[in-house]
Amino acid sequence: MKYNRFIAIGDSFTEGMCDEKKYGQYRGWADRVADVMAANQIGFQYANLAIRGKLLKQVIDEQLEPAIAQVIDKTTLVSFHAGANDVIRPKFNPNVTLPMYAEAVRKVAASGATVMLFTVLEDSGSTGRLAESWQARFKVFNENVRAMAEEVGAILCDANEEEAFRDPRFLAFDRLHLNPMGHDRVAQAVLETINLPFDPSWRRPLAPQEPTPQFVKGAVTIAWFATFALPWMWRRARGKSSGDGRTCKYPIAINWPLSHLD
Repeated sequence: MKYNRFIAIGDSFTEGMCDEKKYGQYRGWADRVADVMAANQIGFQYANLAIRGKLLKQVIDEQLEPAIAQVIDKTTLVSFHAGANDVIRPKFNPNVTLPMYAEAVRKVAASGATVMLFTVLEDSGSTGRLAESWQARFKVFNENVRAMAEEVGAILCDANEEEAFRDPRFLAFDRLHLNPMGHDRVAQAVLETINLPFDPSWRRPLAPQEPTPQFVKGAVTIAWFATFALPWMWRRARGKSSGDGRTCKYPIAINWPLSHLD
């Protein structure tokens, strides 16, 4: 399939949080994929409506219709990844979230676009009761994603099938978002999935890491807690989100890349 247009919707994963910046925005895996798509298709256009911190209903209410309105036909690729923020909330209700996700996927598929869905990494290597709880929740969430991909004939990107993605060195200092290396790995995996040029080394595990002294681990954890965990808890206590008041990077499909800004 030759894609003339790529429309990405979702949350921080698709916005590209914690990647390097280009054109004044976080680049992210989606921008990286768009770069290669543009190099292989004349007149290629790209839109990215994703905003960090958004819950599934917010993505649906704010992004779904604007994205669908820009679909031309099967040559429009729409990536949809949302719901992970719902899963990690204390009041996560699968009986609400999973049907809502399913209906959103059906709407995107009904637009005539080619749909691309993502699972969430279930086993990140973390241990403890919270990690076990999240793993169980993400397993249920992923089963729904896989079922919907099969139902509508979507392209499925399943990180759980790739051992390399479990390396914590692909995460940024906040321990939640991908760092530049992680975003590049996801981009290469997506490019392979849609049969475009990719770097085959993305599956290669990183070299073994030297053990980190315990006092260094402790210092890093304290810094992480003060820099990220506390602000996150404070926002949750006030019912706020990191995406409040923010606008998306590229709301309308535009000619890509933005070479005039290089």
